[in-house]
Amino acid sequence: MTPDLASRTALVCVAVMFAANGLVLGAYAGSLPTLRARFDLTHPAEIPVVLLVVGLSGIVGMQTGGRLTEHRGPRTVALAGFVPLLTGGVVFGAAPTYPIALAGGAMIGLGNGLLDVAMNAFGVRVEQVRRGAVMSRLHALWSLGNAGGAGVLLLVGQATTLPPDALLPLALSLTAAIALAAGLAVARWCPRTPPEPAPEGPAGRGRFPAVVWMLGAMAVAFGVAEGTAYDWSALLITDVTEVATSVGALGLTVTASAMVVIRLLGDALVHRFGRPAIVRFGGGCAGMGYAVLALATPLPVLLIGWMLVGLGVGMIAPQVYAVAGHRAGPRGLAVVVTFGYAAFLAGPAVMGALISAVGIQPAMLAPGAMCLALIVLARRMPRPAPVTE
Repeated sequence: MTPDLASRTALVCVAVMFAANGLVLGAYAGSLPTLRARFDLTHPAEIPVVLLVVGLSGIVGMQTGGRLTEHRGPRTVALAGFVPLLTGGVVFGAAPTYPIALAGGAMIGLGNGLLDVAMNAFGVRVEQVRRGAVMSRLHALWSLGNAGGAGVLLLVGQATTLPPDALLPLALSLTAAIALAAGLAVARWCPRTPPEPAPEGPAGRGRFPAVVWMLGAMAVAFGVAEGTAYDWSALLITDVTEVATSVGALGLTVTASAMVVIRLLGDALVHRFGRPAIVRFGGGCAGMGYAVLALATPLPVLLIGWMLVGLGVGMIAPQVYAVAGHRAGPRGLAVVVTFGYAAFLAGPAVMGALISAVGIQPAMLAPGAMCLALIVLARRMPRPAPVTE
């Protein structure tokens, strides 16, 4: 652990990683209705295939990123992840055909997987050195980036009369350029992070304590709930209210904005109530939000539903990842992050099959039930990790 990790510069650099990653993913998720209109994707499986490709490539990136982070350090892996992430964003936006858009989605997934594992491992190292909770604020920057990415698409759509063929390349190239500037800043000022040996569990090196698998189950639950919000919020708004495709991005903007607000407050709430209580509240709040989305039809009420989902889900991931990092080290964290982001990326594709079978609103009951299950799982969550709380 280098002394530089205790500096404000290290905290700012890892925050920039989270924000840049969120920016690109927000633009990608908010662009799905426009992508559907651009290529006239009328078959119900075509959008789920996009989500599945992004999800599977993300899993590859996360598993690779976990090992590389252990051997190379999180800074190196995070910078490497920027390359396919930004390239994929540009390719996805400018793709002249549906198969090329799938290739761009695969690059987005791969880069996101590498960067997600590395930046969370970096955040845990910073939290350990500073001996104070920071993970909620870091995830707030990710959500802020998400809202910004969807907001760029919304603003470009409202400020211009561009057709989908021109709207997507402009909006996604703009977000990729902003994220590139952020990546260059990280490369210039981010302190180096040495490799960290894998922790030796109770059964020997390479074995994890049982808590890792319980936290992994929690990560699957909130990953499906959060991934559904990011990949289906715009489509639900568009399909239920029949508004313009660019207005559909309001669903993601509201969700991500609510997550920003609650995550900015999250570290203070952790100090006051502890991480298990925060997760219980988050599961209940998000479950209520999904119930609203399954039953309501007016646009303002649907936006309230997405706000409740954002307020609830936004509290959960930082706490689960922080406990995993402190209790099981980088490799244990990588396992839990892999569960969470695999569910985040692949879960919406599974939701696509469910939506095709029962409709988009009834399908929202599934992630809602998973959120309520977190209330039970949180009762077995370990007490706060060894950090000032």
